[in-house]
Amino acid sequence: MMRELQNLIQSITPVNQAAIQRATERQTQLTKPTGALGDLEALSVRLAGVFGSERPAPQGAAVLVAAGDHGVAQDGVSAYPPEVTPAMVLNFLADTPAGPGGTAVNAIARTVGARVYVMDAGVNADLPIHPALHRAAVRRGTRNLREEAAMTPQETQTLILAGAALAREAIEAGADFIVPGEMGIGNTTPAAVITARLLELDAAAVTGRGTGVDDERLAHKVAVVQAALDRSNVTAPLDVLAEFGGYEIAAMLGMMLQTAALHRAVVLDGFVEGSAALVGVALCPALRDYLFPAGHCAERGHAAQLAHLGLKPMFDLGLRLGEGTGGVLALPLLRSAAATLREMQTFEEAGVPT
Repeated sequence: MMRELQNLIQSITPVNQAAIQRATERQTQLTKPTGALGDLEALSVRLAGVFGSERPAPQGAAVLVAAGDHGVAQDGVSAYPPEVTPAMVLNFLADTPAGPGGTAVNAIARTVGARVYVMDAGVNADLPIHPALHRAAVRRGTRNLREEAAMTPQETQTLILAGAALAREAIEAGADFIVPGEMGIGNTTPAAVITARLLELDAAAVTGRGTGVDDERLAHKVAVVQAALDRSNVTAPLDVLAEFGGYEIAAMLGMMLQTAALHRAVVLDGFVEGSAALVGVALCPALRDYLFPAGHCAERGHAAQLAHLGLKPMFDLGLRLGEGTGGVLALPLLRSAAATLREMQTFEEAGVPT
């Protein structure tokens, strides 16, 4: 299994620099003042590198929502009980008058034409048989990261490869944009521990309110994060993920690696996704250029993640829901950026004097 994961990582090649150069030159010739489209111009050039063309034409999109429970949730780090995780999975899959799924990400995905995939990455419940539920769980929730390693190395590798397989399925079905998403009560705690360790930051600098905890519970959450950091001194990326992470975080890492390996774009949602991205870029620096952060989320520590990755978010709407909602909201911006590079005429093509 480790060899399969190593092969996946090694299959990721840098984005196409020749296409980036051609796209950069084309941008300077389009019928507009240079820089007039702001960040859309930089996004379009980055997309050219991912898709290997100065006229990128990405269209299809999928959001892959991995759900998992966390042993640390029993320590009271969230405003909601762990039972919310399986209930939300059922909501992702529910039949509604508008279509499949009754969550925020379902509603937004329907609006922008993205397909929603749902994975049981380790939910602590008996989930019903459902044709749209992808089962990858190896255990009902992680162990308590404050007391012991959250996952074994084998479990971690299994979920990374399961996430990769789901991304591959979505891409084979036509997705050019993959939005990793997550659902798991308590999962901003493992994300904070991963971020603190990989970025060598204090617990308080990266631990936020998650589902909206009050000051007292936030202080407790910071203490839990610090206790986990004090418990283990691992620093290697996969060791950090196994020691402190979550099954859905491992699955999202696999989604990112596979998407990059197939030269598609990864649209990052928020803080929990960012923790998976930190592990991924530490394993494979080339992954970074396939990552497109959607919005700056309200969770403390997200800015530090993006700064470390050298990536600029597209908007700031104060989002902190998860599910991949921010990533799905970014899809029209990314499609529009590509369209300007692909479909706008140059001054010469349009016969406009310069």
